[in-house]
Amino acid sequence: MRAFSVSDLNSALRAHLEGDGLFFDLWLLAEVVEFRRYPSGHCYFTLKDEQASIRAVLWRSAADRLAKLPANGEAVLAHGRVGFYEARGEVQFVVDQIVPAGEGLLNAQLEQLRARLEAEGLFDERRKRPLPPLPRRIGIVTSLQAAALQDMLTIFRRRYPLAEIVLSPCLVQGELAPASIVAALRRIYAEPVDLVIVARGGGASEDLAAFNDEQVVRTVAASPVPMITGVGHETDTTLVDAVADVRAPTPSAAAELATPEMVALRQRVAEWRERAANAMLVYLDEQRRTIAQQTSTLQRNHPRRRFDAARQTVDELSRRAERAFERWLTLEQTRLQGMQARLHTLSPQATLARGYAIAQRADGQVVTDPAQVQAGESLHLTLRAGTLLVAVEDLHE
Repeated sequence: MRAFSVSDLNSALRAHLEGDGLFFDLWLLAEVVEFRRYPSGHCYFTLKDEQASIRAVLWRSAADRLAKLPANGEAVLAHGRVGFYEARGEVQFVVDQIVPAGEGLLNAQLEQLRARLEAEGLFDERRKRPLPPLPRRIGIVTSLQAAALQDMLTIFRRRYPLAEIVLSPCLVQGELAPASIVAALRRIYAEPVDLVIVARGGGASEDLAAFNDEQVVRTVAASPVPMITGVGHETDTTLVDAVADVRAPTPSAAAELATPEMVALRQRVAEWRERAANAMLVYLDEQRRTIAQQTSTLQRNHPRRRFDAARQTVDELSRRAERAFERWLTLEQTRLQGMQARLHTLSPQATLARGYAIAQRADGQVVTDPAQVQAGESLHLTLRAGTLLVAVEDLHE
């Protein structure tokens, strides 16, 4: 026969209790008694009803998330798991969420879902995207019978008629509403829209329950384009508001946030037109200066300028050649005149003019020696003023 130690028994009991899935996710409706928070931040108390009680513990990490700690004598709805404290062999209830019983199980589940989604980062402000300033196509997910739809369409026509509205109708209330909203969102995501609005008019908290559905919240968070939620009245808040890029207090406010006002848009267009006109004037002035500079450069380098310069050079060279020729001609004329003077001095006519004569025989031979003629031969004597025919009578050596 084997004997167990108390420690072995308690360890086995703990493993059995805490390993059973039946005891891992429980809601208890009970009254809080003997509540005490220790300096460590952990809270110890007892949960009881009319017939039984169980020790409970609320660890500091869970207690810090509560907006308000329970008070002794308060009826609560506590969520947690069954635990076993081996040191004393006590069964205890480890609480992770606790709300007043009047809020009901639905609120408790809602807070639990909110905490889980927040832990996943779906409420992180860094996920928020800016809205497009000039949306061309706006998707709306709401009921076709909702008065809020007509209010939004009226605002769109007044403020921004340029936008095309794409409707994806759905149920917004009742048990079938979550699945209908998810389907409508997926249809609108398949459209080429610039932003999406999920909207519903006001109502009781039960009427807005579909917009706290986990599947709806996750589908809204998965929107490929910026998302605006306008669910309920200004004081109503749902989980889809927390994951949307922008939360509007009402559907009408969502329509206004999604669109620019035409007056402001016209003013902006006028400002853009003025800026564009000023920019164009500056551009034209720059282009005129550039063209003037290029024209000046072209004029300086125009072939006509070069031709004119070459023609002027040719004219200058021609004048220089002409002057050089005139100087040469003058020198040649002077030299010719000198030669003419010398020739004149040496010419026979000049000699004849001084009284000399030229004797020629009948055959035209010039007589320069008496030995060339004979007595009785006739000679022609050329004088300055004429010619004589003379006969040679006597020859003298």
